[in-house]
Amino acid sequence: MSSSKGNAIFLIVFSCLYISNNLYLVCSVYADDKPHDPNSHTQPRTEVRIQGLDYSSGVWQFEGYGFVPNGTSGATIVQIHGASDGATTIILRIYDGDMRYYSSELVDTGLYDRWFRVNLIHNVDGGKVTVFIDGVQKFETDDQGPGDLHFKCEVYAAPRNISYYMESRWRDIKIYKK
Repeated sequence: MSSSKGNAIFLIVFSCLYISNNLYLVCSVYADDKPHDPNSHTQPRTEVRIQGLDYSSGVWQFEGYGFVPNGTSGATIVQIHGASDGATTIILRIYDGDMRYYSSELVDTGLYDRWFRVNLIHNVDGGKVTVFIDGVQKFETDDQGPGDLHFKCEVYAAPRNISYYMESRWRDIKIYKK
C-alpha cells in the first residue's frame, strides 16, 4: 500500500514484527540457509523489494532507518537493483559494524546496535549515487549505467566473510522522486 503527498511516496509495510509499541521489519538469515530458488547459486537472503516504484530516469531517493545487531557481518542491508553494467547499481554491506560499498570502500563506521537513517539518492540522468547516514553525506560514486531500477532493504549474505547469523531491521521506509 502506498500513498502520495507532494513528491514523497510513503510506503506502509504490513509484514512487520510488533515490538515495544513500534513496528519494524526484521530480515534475518543463517549462513547455511538455502537460496530462494533450488536452481539458484546465490547466497541466502531475506529482502524487501520496493515494488511499484521501479524507475529508469530522474532523481530517486530511498530513506529508511536501519538497525544491525552486533555480530552480523558480511551482510548486504540495502541496494539499488538493476544497471546496464551488472546486476546492481549499489550495494551497502555491513562488516564488523562498518558499512562498505560492496566489500571495499568504507562508507561509515560504528553502526552496530543503533538505529541509523540511510538515504540513497540516485541521479540516473547524472550517473551518480550519493549515500547519507544520519543526514551526513558519507559516500558518492558513479552509477553502473541506466536500467530497470528498484530499491531493496534486506539481509543478503555476501559471497565471503559472513557471520553465521545475519539480521537487519527496518522502519519508516520512504521513497522520494524529484
